[in-house]
Amino acid sequence: MSGPRTPSEVHRATQPGCHDSSTDVVRWAAFSCALVPVVLLWCGTSLAGTAGTALGLAAVTGACRLLLRQSERGAAQLLAEEAEEHAAHMKPHRGPHYRNGTGTHRRES
Repeated sequence: MSGPRTPSEVHRATQPGCHDSSTDVVRWAAFSCALVPVVLLWCGTSLAGTAGTALGLAAVTGACRLLLRQSERGAAQLLAEEAEEHAAHMKPHRGPHYRNGTGTHRRES
């Protein structure tokens, strides 16, 4: 695992409009769902068989898309929690011996 991510990386990971590889996978799957029935019809498969294949591919693609999105949301939530935890550990320690800088030592004359 690569270390904690910056808040901007977490923000990009949680944005639905951002371009990522999962979007490409879903697009290719949708393209395949449209292309396979056309090829089956061209090869002489019956209309009923082609329709059944198209519905099956669409169902599998939809289920995979839902699982992929759920996984992405879980990963984004985990990254956000890790970023918060990392930010909490980066706060300066202010113990009982902490001094403010100027004016802490007085010289008696």
